[in-house]
Amino acid sequence: MSHVLRTLGTGVLAVQRSVSAVQLLKVGALQRSRCDSVKDSQSPPFDEALLEVLVCPLSKKPLRYNGSSNELINEELGIAYPIIDGIPNMIPQDARMIHKTKAPEKPSES
Repeated sequence: MSHVLRTLGTGVLAVQRSVSAVQLLKVGALQRSRCDSVKDSQSPPFDEALLEVLVCPLSKKPLRYNGSSNELINEELGIAYPIIDGIPNMIPQDARMIHKTKAPEKPSES
């Protein structure tokens, strides 16, 4: 009988723990949503040392940091990866297309 009570007690305890964890998640989400509406005036800076190891996930070419738009630019493909809170978002679906800057073509002399 005591084994059954211990098992029942353990099961109830586990339910109580999971309920409290769910409650904590809800409270955390509520606090986060309050904080999201009041953003800090300045996000953490991007560490430019990461440019030594980061490459474009599509072309595997080096990226250029654009401080004014806070993006990592792939000049070859014309893609800009956003940097959010100092963290580069390297998911290709989240990147935006930018206009490629092409060198003006020289007229051919005939």
